[in-house]
Amino acid sequence: MHGLVVKNTGSWYTVRADDGSVWEAKVKGNFRLKGIRSTNPVAIGDWVTFVESDATASEMPAPATDIPAAETAEGGSAQTVRTALITDIDERKNYVIRRATNLSKQSHIIAANVDQCLLFVTLRQPETSTTFIDRFLASAEAYRVPVTLIFNKTDLLSEEDDLSMLNGMTYLYTSLGYPCICTSAETGEGLDEVKAALAGKVSLLSGNSGVGKSTIINRLIPGLHLRTSNISDAYNTGRHTTTYSEMFAYEGGYIIDTPGIKGFGTFDMEPEEIGHYFREIFKTSAQCRFSNCTHTHEPGCAVLEAVKRHDISQSRYQSYLSMLTDKDEDRYRPDF
Repeated sequence: MHGLVVKNTGSWYTVRADDGSVWEAKVKGNFRLKGIRSTNPVAIGDWVTFVESDATASEMPAPATDIPAAETAEGGSAQTVRTALITDIDERKNYVIRRATNLSKQSHIIAANVDQCLLFVTLRQPETSTTFIDRFLASAEAYRVPVTLIFNKTDLLSEEDDLSMLNGMTYLYTSLGYPCICTSAETGEGLDEVKAALAGKVSLLSGNSGVGKSTIINRLIPGLHLRTSNISDAYNTGRHTTTYSEMFAYEGGYIIDTPGIKGFGTFDMEPEEIGHYFREIFKTSAQCRFSNCTHTHEPGCAVLEAVKRHDISQSRYQSYLSMLTDKDEDRYRPDF
C-alpha cells in the first residue's frame, strides 16, 4: 500500500493511503539500517509504502485532527483502528533539515516535499534573532525551498524604535528576494496575504516557540482549535504548545504545522559551501581575488569590502560567520 504521512508524533505516524483510508503506522525495524543519520527517518509530508500490521494500538497517539484515525474511503467504522509498518519512502523532491538538538551528529527532518516555507518571526514576545532567521533561510536555500517571512504580532509594536526595526528588517529581506508579510491575529493585519500565499500549495509553517503560529492557523481554519499558550513572563520566551507535526488541508493545498524550535543548527554543510546559501555573499564572492576565499581574512576579499561599505548587512555576515563554526562539535550550541 502507498500513502502520505499526515501526522508524526515521534514514534507513530498517521498515513492517509491513496484509497483514502487512514492508518497508524510505525517504521519497520530494519528500516533504520539504511544509513539515514536522522532522528526521524520518516517525516511529515513523506510518501511511503507500508504493509498492514497486527500490532496493538494501545499506545497509539490521538488521531490526526482533521482526519479520524479510522476514516476510510467508504466511511468505515470509527471504532476500528488499523495499524501498519512503513517499509519504504518515495524519493523526496526536497526537505527542510536541521541539526538534532543534543545529537549534533544527527539530523532532524522538519518536513518533506513542500512547495514553500512560511517562517514566523516576532520582534517582541519573544524576540526572534536574525541569526535564527538567517540559518533557516540558508538551510532552505540549500534544498531549494522558497521562504516567505511572516512578521507576526505587529499589534505589539507601538514604539518608534520597534517600527523602525520592523521596517529595516522587512526592507533587508525583501531586497534579498524573500517576501515579507506583516501579520497580527488580534487585528487581522496581513491575514488575507497569508491566505493568498498558502492557496494551492504544500506549506511548512515554522518558527520559534511563542511566535503565534498556532494562533494564526486557528484564524485561518475556524474550528481547528490548536492549543496556544501565553509567553513566559520570566524569560520572555514561548512555550511549546504544538507537540507534534501535523498536516491540514487548506484551500486546495496543505498546511504543515510543526512544534516551535528554539535553535537551528545547520547539518551537512561544508564551510566552503555556506557562502553559496547567502544570496548576497554568493553574488559578491565572484569578485574575490581567491576562488577558495572564506570571506574571513583574505586580501582582496570582495565580501569583506562589501560589509565595510554596508552593502552586505553586518547581521547577515555575523550569521554567516556563526555557521562556519557548526562543523566544530565542541563549539556547537542549540541556542543559535
